[in-house]
Amino acid sequence: MKNFIKNWGFMIVLLIVVLAARYFIFTPITVKGHSMDPTLQDGQKLISSKISSYNRMDIITTVEPDDPDILIVKRLVGLPGDTVAMKNDTLTINGKEYKEEYLDEFKKEFANDKLQKEYSYDEKFQAIAEQATQFTQDFEVTIPEGKYLVLGDNRLISKDSRIFGLVDEDLIHGKAVFRYWPLNKISILN
Repeated sequence: MKNFIKNWGFMIVLLIVVLAARYFIFTPITVKGHSMDPTLQDGQKLISSKISSYNRMDIITTVEPDDPDILIVKRLVGLPGDTVAMKNDTLTINGKEYKEEYLDEFKKEFANDKLQKEYSYDEKFQAIAEQATQFTQDFEVTIPEGKYLVLGDNRLISKDSRIFGLVDEDLIHGKAVFRYWPLNKISILN
């Protein structure tokens, strides 16, 4: 037994620590789909922290409210008690205007050709973009306690709170903190 512990003890302890961290501290997640383009692309792999606090504009992982088997990646835009409005592609939260620099690339392409080149991989997306009059359709919502408003960065095609509703706090799994795949895109997520 001593020989077994001497040879394998460290590996067993390390395995227990890694499994405990995986269960209680972090979750690996793969981005599926194009709703977070251009910030995150389909197939990228992230680490989501289960112990981080959530702030406005953080990228989070949450269960999709209308399909509990799907874990999605979205941007946390509205917190409990906020009044969030989008009018003429300008985001205001509680009357204060917010700049969304992460949308600049797609807004510019939308102004140039309604993202027809960007959406060349999907005719349905091209049709949606062609008919759109602005990058993010106007809306306004006041968020009750225990609920959050999440949006994808690719606003024209993202399935987010505008479609499936506000997200309950207990459905949020964590905050995306690190992109580890592909290797040339390794980065800490702000």
